[in-house]
Amino acid sequence: MSALSCYAESVIVSLGAEHLTDHSLLNLQAIFPRNLVLAALDLIDRQTVLKCIGPARHHYEVLGSTAIYRVFLNLPGPISTYCTCPAFTYLVLSSESHLMCKHILATRLAVQMARCVERPLSEDELASMIMQEYS
Repeated sequence: MSALSCYAESVIVSLGAEHLTDHSLLNLQAIFPRNLVLAALDLIDRQTVLKCIGPARHHYEVLGSTAIYRVFLNLPGPISTYCTCPAFTYLVLSSESHLMCKHILATRLAVQMARCVERPLSEDELASMIMQEYS
């Protein structure tokens, strides 16, 4: 993990559950492009960060303007987060110009600030969701 990634992690972890302070917002904008921070906060404000809770585990989804993106946090291996959006593939994986996409940032912030919309899923709903995605 790079020094910048470690600093980003410490800033995100230091956020309070109630709201962002001016200081924490400035710290976020020191690490991430301003438009990325604002876009992530907009996703949270519009309540588009979902925590889908299944019988055995949970995952996150972000309702984007054109699609629903799956966000995976705390993955084992060199890439600890992943998003199914095209921006993640291009900006994070290919060009390495960003630490994360707006969907991952929104999810990380929403989790830290307890702002995820919880959506319980039965086994059948989870199976149906997976079948729709891969059919």
